Amino acid sequence: MLPKTVPAEVYNHVRLALLRFKAPIQFELQEHRGLAISLERFFWHCVEIYSGDRTIMVWSQFELENRAAIHVPVKCELSIYHIQAGLVMGSVLDELSDIVALRLQEQAGDEHNLQNLVLD
Repeated sequence: MLPKTVPAEVYNHVRLALLRFKAPIQFELQEHRGLAISLERFFWHCVEIYSGDRTIMVWSQFELENRAAIHVPVKCELSIYHIQAGLVMGSVLDELSDIVALRLQEQAGDEHNLQNLVLD
């Protein structure tokens, strides 16, 4: 296990998604062909889908007790199970943040459209 930090924006997007959607939340990563990520409350599991969902890396042990504000990065542990995982761990988090933010925006739009239907 390696000590790491997750950028606040990434952690906050994932946390909000986990509050709004039923866990586990799973995404196939488009910019990282063959990788997918499954989000749970206490860990994020990245797998290689073309090799039987072989584990690539897992973020866990998120340290929230001493987090003073939501803009502060979150310390965690990163377990690496594939020799190439270190090359993509940062860009996987970037793509994850983008995907989750888009999913949250789509959900907000759906709720807005539903409210308009009810009010009409």
